[in-house]
Amino acid sequence: MSRSISASLPGMMLRFIRCISNVPENTVYGGPKPQSPNHRITLAQLHLKHHKSLPITVATAYDYPSAVHLDMAGIDICLVGDSAAMVVHGHDTTLPVSVDDMLVHCRSVARGANRSLLVGDLPFGSYESSTNKAVDTAIRFLKEGGMDAIKLEGGSPSRITAAKAIVEAGIAVMGHVGLTPQAISVLGGFRPQGKSIASAIKVVETALALQEAGCFSVVLECVPAPVAAATTSALQIPTIGIGAGPHCSGQVLVYHDLLGMMQHPHHAKVTPKFCKQYAQVGEVINKALLEYKEEVTNGSFPGPAHSPYKISASEADGFHAELRKMGLDKAASAAAAAAVEKGERTKPTVNNGSASEEWL
Repeated sequence: MSRSISASLPGMMLRFIRCISNVPENTVYGGPKPQSPNHRITLAQLHLKHHKSLPITVATAYDYPSAVHLDMAGIDICLVGDSAAMVVHGHDTTLPVSVDDMLVHCRSVARGANRSLLVGDLPFGSYESSTNKAVDTAIRFLKEGGMDAIKLEGGSPSRITAAKAIVEAGIAVMGHVGLTPQAISVLGGFRPQGKSIASAIKVVETALALQEAGCFSVVLECVPAPVAAATTSALQIPTIGIGAGPHCSGQVLVYHDLLGMMQHPHHAKVTPKFCKQYAQVGEVINKALLEYKEEVTNGSFPGPAHSPYKISASEADGFHAELRKMGLDKAASAAAAAAVEKGERTKPTVNNGSASEEWL
């Protein structure tokens, strides 16, 4: 073999090896590529926003339409909250909603949101009794619900342990301190927290413990703004405020609340006073339903524009004939009258003593 041929063999072999795969080499070995705006938000992106002091946006969603709306708006985190018990199912508290209920909501949201990070709320009774149960429930939220992470409430030692176990199982966890609605039995109702020295210190300590357990963020609900500011400063992970003032890393509101979705005595009873209504969607809904009821009542709906489906003349004649054979003369007359009313036929004419219909 000549020196020139042998010298070129390594290059030839390298080109041959590269040709074995039809995937460009830089695609295989180049590492992860920057995500486009249409890709799912990751924890790394959230932490980058936090590092840059860019506010994180969070809102709840409970079904496909609300998830689509959040995604279109570019909301960072879509929280499938156990608040569904109140704003969707009509309960006075979050306690009655079950794991199976929540998984239905999670799956619906997962089908609608392609960009937002999806966080599912573990409902009351699904994680408190043991770490094994907590991990098993969290796994269901990812495998069956399509979630990216879970949220759990409270900072008692058992819940800190549960959070740590879920994180160690490879599942991202969002913590929740301050007013924890699942604990209203102990709190004595929906009461703000952190209003005394001891209570304020407890909020900070609990948030720190959740951070230590591995939580990627902590919700601060219904605490004074100075307490939220101190907690946010003490933590290295983002805080998400709800009724906790402006000094958090991000904010979360309930979908129905921020849209002014429902004008109803029950909803008025459970809508928190810290919520800002960015629309009065409930009034629009009420107006539309009243107009619909009125048009159905006075017969103006549906009109020709909303009755688009037609039957051909020959098929209509055969249909009427079959109805008469069945002894359903009244039904045949009703069909003929409907065709006349719709403008597809003229009124019946009499020829040689028998009625016939003519098409327009």
